[in-house]
Amino acid sequence: MKQYSQMTATELQAEYNAVKQKYDELLGQGLKLDMSRGKPGPDQLDLSVGMLDTVTSSTDLKSRDGVDCRNYGGLDGLTELKELFADILEVPVGNVIVGGNASLNMMFDTISQAMTHGMGGEPWMKQGTVKFLCPVPGYDRHFGICEYFGIEMINVPYTDEGPDMDMVEELIKDEMVKGMWCVPKYSNPDGIVYSDRVVKRLAAMKPAADDFRIFWDNAYVIHPIFGECDKMLGIYDECVKAGCPDKVIMFTSTSKITFPGAGVAAMAASDANIERIKKRMNYQTIGPDKLNHLRHARFLPDIKAVREQMSKHAAKMRPKFEAVLTVLDRELGGLGIARWKKPNGGYFISMFSEKGCAKRIVGLCRDAGLILTSAGATYPYGIDPDDSNIRIAPSFPSPEELTQAAELLCVATRLATLELFTKR
Repeated sequence: MKQYSQMTATELQAEYNAVKQKYDELLGQGLKLDMSRGKPGPDQLDLSVGMLDTVTSSTDLKSRDGVDCRNYGGLDGLTELKELFADILEVPVGNVIVGGNASLNMMFDTISQAMTHGMGGEPWMKQGTVKFLCPVPGYDRHFGICEYFGIEMINVPYTDEGPDMDMVEELIKDEMVKGMWCVPKYSNPDGIVYSDRVVKRLAAMKPAADDFRIFWDNAYVIHPIFGECDKMLGIYDECVKAGCPDKVIMFTSTSKITFPGAGVAAMAASDANIERIKKRMNYQTIGPDKLNHLRHARFLPDIKAVREQMSKHAAKMRPKFEAVLTVLDRELGGLGIARWKKPNGGYFISMFSEKGCAKRIVGLCRDAGLILTSAGATYPYGIDPDDSNIRIAPSFPSPEELTQAAELLCVATRLATLELFTKR
């Protein structure tokens, strides 16, 4: 078939009529599919059920160091888990804190502390309007944290290697730019892996603000889908080499490794940052859920066990991603109206439609029974300036359901584009 941009008005109208008929048929099927969030499927959750048997009333409830995990204490987590996350994040064990189930909570708390008590200097909120750099498309919950605290967000476009570093290096000349969000491996939603060149430039850059921090949310650090896990340069070591170890604060969790609602989260940072964070934690908690820590430490005793667990997850995820990608290639490939990439890992497929079509596509899908992430959610303030990006989350439905959903998405994409083209 011709690309839509090459069709005559008569051909576009004929194509519109045919696609509209397909869409009307789908409207009558009563579909009920939800792909709005990157939730692991039940088959993935089953992979970790054995973890629940590692800590029972009849087992030893003490950690390797002899800590009674039923009691208070252990502010920064069990040693076994600190060692595991140190291997995952490639940092020294002493620079790791293991907490509750949500890395998002750790990120929120860290920004809250910076706003009220500073990052080694005056509180951010007393310095003026705080600004954050936000690579886009990105993670809506990061943007929600900034919006909650009244932090001004600045869009930074992605390249194939990571954020546009020329733009970043220019923007950090503003001393009110205090931070930057990064999802460096299998970024949400594009699946981009930061290149060594980008990591080095991030570590070496000299912000005008001494209290600038990179919030390095490595949520998918060990989450390949196709082939081996991509390698990425360790930013903490690069910051140490550049003489600015305080610049980065790292986060991750087992949300997509064990149970999202009952996993463990970790953060890693320099000695000075860790000391500052622990001081706040002393007022906030008497310690994390160490029984859950113990379950995880016994189920995932080392990095090898984590890799084996993630290979099982990848085997569950591959058919789901392949189902969506196959339909996209078949139904939209060659029409010139959308683009997407096959990610090597992570949880999403990012599709870009014609400008001005994303909201209409998502709405058409919703009306036919398919719930997608809201158009605009992958940009600060929910505003995609091009109204183009659509985040596809294939993890929860079955491959059969995903084939149905992708076919509907493609029909909606064609219909929304034809509505646009026939009005020109």
